[in-house]
Amino acid sequence: MQMAPQMGYDRAITVFSPDGRLFQVEYAREAVKRGTTAVGIKAADGVVLLVDKRITSRLVEAQSIEKIFQIDDHIGAATSGLVADARSLVDRARVEAQVNRVSYDEPIGVEVISKKICDHKQTYTQYGGVRPYGTALLIAGVDDNLPRLFETDPSGALLEYKATAIGAGRNAVVEVFEAEYREDMNIDAAILLGMDALYRAAEGKFDASTLEVGVVSLQDKKFRKLVPEEVENYVQQILVKHKETEHKE
Repeated sequence: MQMAPQMGYDRAITVFSPDGRLFQVEYAREAVKRGTTAVGIKAADGVVLLVDKRITSRLVEAQSIEKIFQIDDHIGAATSGLVADARSLVDRARVEAQVNRVSYDEPIGVEVISKKICDHKQTYTQYGGVRPYGTALLIAGVDDNLPRLFETDPSGALLEYKATAIGAGRNAVVEVFEAEYREDMNIDAAILLGMDALYRAAEGKFDASTLEVGVVSLQDKKFRKLVPEEVENYVQQILVKHKETEHKE
């Protein structure tokens, strides 16, 4: 009988419980927490996104799992949570970016696209017959020669970060960032820091084939994904670093 008050506010529609909670939104956040770890880092010369795809079967083709998406020439997004929900949001963001180009003849701002996505997510916490999106996005890009990095929450909340993470390994990654992040680091250093944090969050279960890396540099203002050979090079540097650390201990 103790569960009855909560259960009344825990059904298909998102309504406030007597203590001011939205259970459906909280459950959507739980879906994000159970997702793969995604990382975003601002560097002095750009911004970096990394995702550990956490493939559980050797029968899965790793390249078929996509967790980092291009939204516009200068914007990329990394996801954690329900990938199908994320793909729907990415498709919407791509349309918004193209509408902005057609309407104003200029690329959309990173903050503008992030707010549009958050506004859309917020409406799904408010109306009957729908559920909140069970995904969070890290949206990264370049605005006016400045790297930008935003996190969109299932509730529709928006925050800008210097470096952050979403997904299952968030706490472990943020702990590394709190200790080692520097605002003056370049893109190479940011990628290595992100991979080092993912290595620690995964407790050494680390494979280049399951890592995805996206970069937007200030130099050309273009989003691109690193090819497998580039990812492998960074992974080897991290593995060597940790082997040397183990030998010293």
